[in-house]
Amino acid sequence: MNMLNEITELSRPMFTEPLVLIEARADGTRILRSGIPLPDTYARCVGEWLEHWARVTPERMFLAQRGADGAWIEVSYGEARQRVVRIASWLLGQNLSPERPVVMLSDNAIEHALLMLAAMHIGVPSCAISSGNSLLSKDHAKLKGNIELLRPGVIYADPVERFLPAIEAIRHLHNGVVVAGGGSARVDGTIPFAELEGEANEAAVMSAFARITPDTIAKFLFTSGSVGTPKAVINTQRMMCSNQKAKELMWPVLAEEPPVLMEWLPWSHTFGSNHNFNMVLRWGGSLYIDEGKPTPAQIARTVANLKEVSPTVYFNVPRAYDMLVPLLREDKVLRDNFFRRLKFIFYAGAALPNHLWSALEDLSEESTGKRILMVSSWGATETGPMATDCHFRAVRSGVIGVPVPGTALKLVPAADKMEVRVKGPNVFPGYWRQPDVTAKAFDDEGYYMIGDAVEFVDVVRPALGLVFDGRVGEDFKLLTGTWVHVGSLRVAGIDALKPVAQDIVVTGHDRDEIGFLVFPNIPECRTLCPNLPPDAPVEQVLTNPPVLSRVRQGMAMMKNLGGGTSTYPARALLVAEPPSVEAGEITDKGYINQRAVLNRRADLVAYLYADVPDKTVITVHGAV
Repeated sequence: MNMLNEITELSRPMFTEPLVLIEARADGTRILRSGIPLPDTYARCVGEWLEHWARVTPERMFLAQRGADGAWIEVSYGEARQRVVRIASWLLGQNLSPERPVVMLSDNAIEHALLMLAAMHIGVPSCAISSGNSLLSKDHAKLKGNIELLRPGVIYADPVERFLPAIEAIRHLHNGVVVAGGGSARVDGTIPFAELEGEANEAAVMSAFARITPDTIAKFLFTSGSVGTPKAVINTQRMMCSNQKAKELMWPVLAEEPPVLMEWLPWSHTFGSNHNFNMVLRWGGSLYIDEGKPTPAQIARTVANLKEVSPTVYFNVPRAYDMLVPLLREDKVLRDNFFRRLKFIFYAGAALPNHLWSALEDLSEESTGKRILMVSSWGATETGPMATDCHFRAVRSGVIGVPVPGTALKLVPAADKMEVRVKGPNVFPGYWRQPDVTAKAFDDEGYYMIGDAVEFVDVVRPALGLVFDGRVGEDFKLLTGTWVHVGSLRVAGIDALKPVAQDIVVTGHDRDEIGFLVFPNIPECRTLCPNLPPDAPVEQVLTNPPVLSRVRQGMAMMKNLGGGTSTYPARALLVAEPPSVEAGEITDKGYINQRAVLNRRADLVAYLYADVPDKTVITVHGAV
């Protein structure tokens, strides 16, 4: 970055300077708080934001999605509010309550958003359930568990014909009505969505709206199931509104220009729903619904959308950036349109490997003359979602920031880690209809025990932030008694094995040495194989000498850093079958579920550790 750009950036700070207050206890526990106070008063409920923008900027575009003809269908704030009132009027006649909520089986869509907002406008909880539970599962076991717990009064599906097997599988578990989205075919026994948008009863809706309190249940969101059985997390209006107030205090840049997002992250997850959707609504921004996803089959849709719409802020998971970086590098039109208005890039779900961090900085500088700011955050479905936020230029990837205003972090020594626990207005009151599980989730001081670990970037300078240090339950010991820190090792491995490794699962439980199950980036692997035809079978690509050599080089580099046997893999195996969403190996956020992969692919782990390794097992011994 040249000096003029550096001065310009520093003269117009986008974020509030971080300030951390620390209380140290005799037992080694530390309590961390933000030095930025959270006011006692802020929005009562999410609906206040919709009411405000519908009154102040009724013509501004709020939501957009592609229609059947490929053109953008747009809904303004004024239109959204009118439609919300009509839908809410219909919902008032359905005998709904927390015991009979609204459930959505649809992917992100305008109707989905309006139904969610309408339910919240009258104090009725909604719950978006991952479409994978309906469309990818053969036995619908997770979906049955979801519905049996919630007993919904309304189930929305779009297009309903895609969801018919799932709807039939849960028919005996509820007595609600099934609403078919506007893009559906006519199906007997369902109500068309258009019927919900009949006559408005403004007085009745606003009467219900006035009765909403900060403790009103706004949503149920299911945990991903990456650890244990999915649970329905109670999300209150207070949780969501306090989170956005904290965001306002840390990100003054949001007040300068209404944010524009191109967004695929599912509303069945707290990141896409509570963080991103609510941020757009809070600031009167515009959200373009991206029908693409970070998969080989769907990334082209995201690229096409990003060539048309220039976001001001971009949120995504590391897997998506891994796919986007090569495309940004080779396509100047895409690159220039992507970075044209972009203020910063936000990554979440896992640490961003260093090579992707550097590539995004380089590409932004090439396009705009300045390095893009890279930020992140940390939290959970149970924390609404933010507990920490990196509202500053981090010294490196993986920094999750500092406590957000109003939130306290309790750092408790655990083995050779610091377990982190959370308390604040953003923390959930409990799991729906699971009081025993709820009681076990909090310690004796009322801190939510999230199960994650963190460490300081620099313990002497806490304002530099915390680094995510993996899940306490994911780490393990080798037979030598040495701890293996899975989270940091996984990220280091992806970086060292670039461009081959798209993701890695760390093995070595009850073993003498670490192994890697490597999920490869197939297009990048093909670039290493000029001797093969472009359509060569995947198995041939993964056994090609240049690919194997690149993996060995990366393994050797990790070993030569000299950190000991817990810091490098002695064995690695390239896995041709990609991680399965249906089997829970990939979560809704797009990151790897370490435990699910190890359980499902136990045979590969055994194969990896055979006394005499097969030729497909790559070993570090003798690598150069």
